[in-house]
Amino acid sequence: MNENQPTTLFHFSFAVNDLDRARKFYGEVLQCAEGRKLKGRADFNFFGHHLVAHLAPDEVVGAKGKKIGEAGETPLRHFGVVMTLDAFESTAGRLAQFGCEFINRPKVQQKGTLREQMLMTVSDGCGNAIEFKGLRRITDVYAVEERAAARA
Repeated sequence: MNENQPTTLFHFSFAVNDLDRARKFYGEVLQCAEGRKLKGRADFNFFGHHLVAHLAPDEVVGAKGKKIGEAGETPLRHFGVVMTLDAFESTAGRLAQFGCEFINRPKVQQKGTLREQMLMTVSDGCGNAIEFKGLRRITDVYAVEERAAARA
């Protein structure tokens, strides 16, 4: 096996209410290459992971249900990506350029901690909330401060 090849990829399958809008958001706005083209679905390389949008308007969860986060606006059911700060800034710029609907505008979260990060949540225009986290080192998303670990 080539050591540069990943040994796993995350796969996520979800419902959208409009495949053309999904192709615009994930393909054009986020610049995720589209893979197989099968009726009723669109496959994307979502920042190195396999994402499949299925046309199933009745299955879209959207903003229904519990909300979380400091402002209580992020739908509990959301997905996203952890990225470097440079990639985060670039992505935030593209989202703004394309006039995407921000659920939570970019801001610093957990300031002064090991997990200090930039965070934003947007609507994909198809009924889903997508969260982006920007960190100096993406693996810091798993960081636990010693005093917090001692309480656990």
